Amino acid sequence: MDLLAGIKAFLSVADEGGFAPAARKAGVATSSLTRQVDGLEEHLSTVLLNRSTRSVTLTPAGEDYYLRAVRIIADLDDANRSMNEREGTPRGLLRVSLPVAFARLHVSPIIPDFLRGSPEVELELVMSDQPVNLVEDRIDIAIRLGSLESSSLIARKLAPHRRLLCASPAYLAEHGTPSRPADLARHNCLTFSYASGDRTWRFARQGKEEIVRVRGTVRANHSETLREVAVAGVGMLLMPTWLVGEDIAAGRLCRVLPEWEADIGRTSPAASDGGIYALYHADRRTSAKLRAFIDFLEARFGSPPYWESGAGA
Repeated sequence: MDLLAGIKAFLSVADEGGFAPAARKAGVATSSLTRQVDGLEEHLSTVLLNRSTRSVTLTPAGEDYYLRAVRIIADLDDANRSMNEREGTPRGLLRVSLPVAFARLHVSPIIPDFLRGSPEVELELVMSDQPVNLVEDRIDIAIRLGSLESSSLIARKLAPHRRLLCASPAYLAEHGTPSRPADLARHNCLTFSYASGDRTWRFARQGKEEIVRVRGTVRANHSETLREVAVAGVGMLLMPTWLVGEDIAAGRLCRVLPEWEADIGRTSPAASDGGIYALYHADRRTSAKLRAFIDFLEARFGSPPYWESGAGA
């Protein structure tokens, strides 16, 4: 028997809930699907489907086989697509994982331009601030911000990831401008609520490091909300240039302590190699659609990236 055809027939019947609807969707005779599934069950010496005049359901063995077969067929489809796209025109589905705020500000607005240049590519954007497993989540490219942990993934740096200390002109007029990092202990500092490390700010200058434990009246788990609160004059903010660069250039925020390199948490800013990276598996490096998307992002971000123009980074 054609084992692959039998597996696909079984998955189709299970997905559609019956032989007749599966046959209609595939445009084949119901008897053809029945023979293929019967042959698969005979090959496995296992009953995969409970069949009645009203419905078709999975047996316990069928449920287990279904989960495994879905992964096998998906992997096979991926392998076929990978071979087809090794050279030539970028085409097919590209799944990209991105941090939410960065995607909204710097990726979503330029997607139409990418698709105009690569009209045969389909994009699926998976927006999450939590790290994803590229294999389990079937991700082609993951955009990561900051310093990277050691892994077998290929990492291509698209842009630097620098944090700046800033505050609104109104806040500085009312509360004064710090002259050194230690002064921040007396200021209202806006921090993330989900990471205790965010309340430890590190600064470095000419080999000297200062660590400040900050506090403030507003914490949030959303970076754009903190930016809006800072623009409104509530407090000090330590955020990456991709989030606050345009506000600094426009005068809505002012850079504070510009002579100090700044970072958050345990990593010294002087030793960090923070960046905005595209991560992917080594076996995807020949993918035309992957290369096209990464090349596009790098070109559009620029060097230095456009969001640092006028920010004094």
